[in-house]
Amino acid sequence: MEIEKVAEAIRWQADHATNNGAPCTGRMVRAQLALLDGSTEVGRRIAAWPGKPLEDALPLRLAGGHHALALSGADARFWPVYRGELTDQASIDALVLAATREHDAALLPWLDGPPQTNEAGRSASIMAALLWLSPQLGPRFELNELGASAGINTMMERFAFDLGGTLAGPADSPLRIVPEWRGAAPPPSAPVQITAIRGCDRAPLDLTDPATALRLRAYVWAEVTERIARLDAAVALAQQQAPLVDHADAADWVEARLAGEQEDDTTRVFYHSIVWQYLPEPTRARITAAIEAAGARADSRRRLAWVRLETNRATFRHELTVRHWPDGAGQAAGAPVLLGTAHAHGAWVEWFGTQQVSVGEVM
Repeated sequence: MEIEKVAEAIRWQADHATNNGAPCTGRMVRAQLALLDGSTEVGRRIAAWPGKPLEDALPLRLAGGHHALALSGADARFWPVYRGELTDQASIDALVLAATREHDAALLPWLDGPPQTNEAGRSASIMAALLWLSPQLGPRFELNELGASAGINTMMERFAFDLGGTLAGPADSPLRIVPEWRGAAPPPSAPVQITAIRGCDRAPLDLTDPATALRLRAYVWAEVTERIARLDAAVALAQQQAPLVDHADAADWVEARLAGEQEDDTTRVFYHSIVWQYLPEPTRARITAAIEAAGARADSRRRLAWVRLETNRATFRHELTVRHWPDGAGQAAGAPVLLGTAHAHGAWVEWFGTQQVSVGEVM
C-alpha cells in the first residue's frame, strides 16, 4: 500500500476489481481518472488527497458513492455499466464525469471515511480457525470481534457453514457460507459451541436501518450478486435479533473485555478481518500488549486465542493466523500459526491447517 499517487491508486484498484471477478466495477473505478480534471469538487478533493490513497481505500470510497446513486434510484444511468451492457471505457468516463457533476454535493460525504463492507464470507476463515482450535483447546468459545462495523460477523453463530465438506452452525440458517475450498483437506470436523459473541467498532452501523443497509450494499461490487444475497440474508437475521456491537475504541474495548470475568472452561477469542490496517499504530500496539499479557496468565480452564484474517502488506495475501494460550503443541506459547489464505470477500479459502505452518516459513 505504498502507492501515493492518486491516479496510480485508481488504476491499481480498477485492475484489482477486474482481476477479482468484477470488471464492471473495475471500469467504474477507472472512470475516476476522468474526474482529476478538476471540474468537480469531488475530483478536486481526490486529486489533492492528503494521505495514501490506496491505503485509505480512496477509489473504493467513491465507487460506493456511485453505486449508491444507482441503488437508490438517484441515477439509473449507471445500470448498463454494472450489467456489463456498456463496456466502452471512454463512454463510461464521460458518464461518470457527467453524473458526478450533477451529484457533486451528494457524493462528497462518501469520501469522509473508509468503506465498511462487513462481508459475511470472511466468517468462513474464522469458523475454520475455531474448528482447528477445538481439538486443542476444547469446544467452548467466547467470541469478541474487533472492527465489527454493522456486526454481520458478530452473528456468525447463526450462520450455516460448509467448509470443504466440514459442516458447522445451524443447518436451517438462511445465511449459508460455502466458499470454494482449496487445500489438501478440510478443517477438522469438531464441535464448536459459541457461548457468547460481541463486537466493537468506533462507528458501528445499525444493520436494521434501511439507509444503513443501502450503504452497505453500495460498497459491494455490483456484479458479485452472491455477496449481495449474503448481505440481504444478514439484514434479515439482524431484524430477528440485532448483533451486540459496542461503540468503543478497539484498544479500550480489548482491555475492558480482558478485565471482565471469563466463564470457566472456555476459550476467550478475539478476532478481526481486514481491520488491522485501519487501526493507528498506537492502538495496534496496545491491543497486542494486552492480549499477550493476558495470554501469559491463561490456563487450561480459561484459555485465550487471537484469530486474524488480515492483509500481508508485502504479498497482498489475506492470511489467516492464529495465536493461542496455553499451547499444547510443543511450540512457544502464543506463537503465530498460519492456517491459510483467503479471498478478500470469502469466495475461497486455501487451507494449510493440517500442516500448522508457522508464519515465518511462509512470509
